Amino acid sequence: MSESPQLPTSNLVPSVIPPEWFIYPITVYSHHTDYAGVVWHGRYIQWLEEARIEFLQARGIDFSKLVAMGCNLPVIDLAIRYHQPLRMGMKAIVKTRLTALEGVRLPIEYEIRSTDDTVLFISGRVVLVAVDMEKGKILRRLPSDVQSALTIVN
Repeated sequence: MSESPQLPTSNLVPSVIPPEWFIYPITVYSHHTDYAGVVWHGRYIQWLEEARIEFLQARGIDFSKLVAMGCNLPVIDLAIRYHQPLRMGMKAIVKTRLTALEGVRLPIEYEIRSTDDTVLFISGRVVLVAVDMEKGKILRRLPSDVQSALTIVN
């Protein structure tokens, strides 16, 4: 029987996250749309995930390394509000930011907007939770490298 991965831990301290948005540019191609040239609703979720992975990478959190350590960050809650449709050929930006950490939960807010930031296409929110992949259990603490990458020291 193998032992569970030994994940680094940190104290559960409320964190203040900077309010700046991480910007991830997108272009709508024909394979993102339905027969009418409107983006298929599920594609927005894929863009949110891409932006989230790039956001975490920019904060120094390499998702593949977390997985290799035996830690996963699955989505446990997802909400999207569709405001305006994106259409084939349009360019937009996915704005991503982490709100205050909630223990081992990472609430992330999104907006997909026009490149000039004047039109809101969707707003959304996901909540991730740190899970020990071998045990299938929620971790009591975030891995220390994740905690330190997301915590702002004032």
